[in-house]
Amino acid sequence: MSVNSRWIEIANGSETFQGYLSLPKGGKGPGIVVIQEIFGVNAHIRSVADRYAAAGYVALAPDIFWRAAPRVELGYDGADRQKAMEIYSALDVERAVGDVRATAGALRALPNVVGKVAAVGYCLGGRLAYRASAQGAFDIAVAYYGGGIQNELEYADKINVPMQFHYGALDNHIPTAAVDSVKQCFTDKHAQIYVYEGAEHGFNCEDRASYNQIASTIAFGRTLTFLGENS
Repeated sequence: MSVNSRWIEIANGSETFQGYLSLPKGGKGPGIVVIQEIFGVNAHIRSVADRYAAAGYVALAPDIFWRAAPRVELGYDGADRQKAMEIYSALDVERAVGDVRATAGALRALPNVVGKVAAVGYCLGGRLAYRASAQGAFDIAVAYYGGGIQNELEYADKINVPMQFHYGALDNHIPTAAVDSVKQCFTDKHAQIYVYEGAEHGFNCEDRASYNQIASTIAFGRTLTFLGENS
């Protein structure tokens, strides 16, 4: 946890859950919701939020699994991975999308936020960023290896904001045909889709065996450029 970060309460109707808030050095900036993988708001996701805060964004990472396992932090192998899959398999995606929308609203209400509110999501988070964008939650959205988007392309027509996608060419969870189907649905929209040769699923996470430093660095630069150009 950085010196400019803390956990805060987020309201969704009568329910409340927590999110990890990381502030830029100046204390103010545009907002970005950082949406977790299936492993919780763990050290990696908090570091991602801190990275965006260091780039000048007010970053908020909501705890998507709060109903089943509040503030859970899991690793990427063995029993932790199995637990992550169990929690994910029981997730009510519609309610999770509602939590993401509530997070966007909470971020907009913070006095620290000046300007637009974006989303950047990873795996499950990429799918949730996509779904919430179809409901008008964000001004800009970025999805890293968003598994399942190819099965929910009926929402693409409802997305009217700039959106960027990042995929690994060697991702065995998201085949080339799935990426192509996403491309086809976004041909006439304000969208960018990148595929990284030699990169696998989870290539952005330095704590995973699939981490690809080159793809991660290029994707982060493209994400910052995309956010800046559309802010």
